[in-house]
Amino acid sequence: MKELNIILTELGISKVRLAKYLGVSRQMLYNYLAIDDLNDWPKEKSAKLLSLLNIENIDELKKLKINGEYIIEVENRLKEGVKDSSNKEVIADLKGFNKKEQELLSDIINLLKEKLSSDKTKDTYNTYIYLYHFLQSMETTEELKYILAYMSKSLGFTDPMEFVFNSDKQFIFESIMFSAMTLYNNGGASKNKISETHKRFVQDIEHKNEEKLSRTQELNTAKVQALKELGYTEINEDNAKEVLEKIAEIQSRKV
Repeated sequence: MKELNIILTELGISKVRLAKYLGVSRQMLYNYLAIDDLNDWPKEKSAKLLSLLNIENIDELKKLKINGEYIIEVENRLKEGVKDSSNKEVIADLKGFNKKEQELLSDIINLLKEKLSSDKTKDTYNTYIYLYHFLQSMETTEELKYILAYMSKSLGFTDPMEFVFNSDKQFIFESIMFSAMTLYNNGGASKNKISETHKRFVQDIEHKNEEKLSRTQELNTAKVQALKELGYTEINEDNAKEVLEKIAEIQSRKV
C-alpha cells in the first residue's frame, strides 16, 4: 500500500478527510492502510476508494498521472462523498428545519468537526471558544452581524453593496471597520501609539463587569427578600412564578 500513501500525499488528501469519505474512524483507516492488499479491505470501502481515484483496481495506481485536472476531479468527488457521509450523521438532529436551514447547519457542523478533528492546537480550540461566545451574544449586540457581513464581503463571498440588515448602520460600520483594518494592515497602528486606547478598552470592560456584578448582587438580595416574605426557602417549579413576581415588586419599591 506504499503507492497508495504516496498518491494520497501527492493529491493532498488528509487522513481525516479520507476517513470521513470512507465512513470510518481515523484509527480504522490507519488499520486499513497497514494492510498490504486492498482486496483484504471490506469490499464497500475498497470500492469507494477506487471510485474516488477513478480506477478499476489497485494496480492502476502506478499508471496514474497526477496533474491539476486530476487533482480537481478527485477533490470534487471527495467533497461530495464527505458531504453525503457527514449529512447522514447530523441529519437526524436537524428535523424541524427547512432544507436550506438544514444544509447551512450541516455545513457549519461538518466544518467545525473537521477543523477540530484535524487540528488539535490550542489556537484552534480557543478560536472556536470565542466563536461560541460570539454566537451567544448575537441577539444582544447587533454589531456582531455587521462584523460577519464585513468579513464576508472583504473575503469575496458577498457583494460589497449588499445590505441585508439595517442598511444605514451597516454602511457606517463597514466604512469604519475598513478604516480600522487599513490602519492595522498598513502598520500605522503600533502598540505604543494605541496603548492608551487599549487601556480605555480594558477600563470600559471592567466598568461593565462591575455593573453586571452589582445587578447580580441586587437581584440575589431581592430573591432572598422575596423568599423570606413569601415564606419559602427556595425557588422551585411550583413557586417560581410567584417568587419572580415578588422579586419584580421588591425591585419596583426602589424606583
